[in-house]
Amino acid sequence: MSCDTLLDIDKQICFSMYSATNAITRAYRPVLDELDLTYLQYMAMLVLWRESPLNVKEIGKKLRLDSGTLTPLLKRMEQKGLVVRKRSLTDERAREISLTPLGVELEQKALTVPDQMGCKVQITPEEAALLKKLADKVTENLSNAQSK
Repeated sequence: MSCDTLLDIDKQICFSMYSATNAITRAYRPVLDELDLTYLQYMAMLVLWRESPLNVKEIGKKLRLDSGTLTPLLKRMEQKGLVVRKRSLTDERAREISLTPLGVELEQKALTVPDQMGCKVQITPEEAALLKKLADKVTENLSNAQSK
């Protein structure tokens, strides 16, 4: 295979994943605007709707985000009245994040988001499951390679 073929952008898996990620994020924007959430705020709320309170480190691990990215995000969510950030009772260095009643209430409004996005993406549930499985495998393999 020639170098020209190897370096063809149309052959790059990373570019396809990058483009798909950007397209998905753009598609989420009008849907999440109705909830007054950014994409990352929505991801954080998904975590907190399943388990709250959590400390910043635990949220970061689930979202694969560092505290430098997560802390300002959570501060903005606190300003919106969705979460409360307080010092942990067991570790004064840690911040514990819990949902406010408004944050809990927002979950009901967010129940339409998956269906709205499913209509936009237009892939079968089987294709979606396969895509998720492959994306998770790539993420895990790259994470393992970096930790070696």
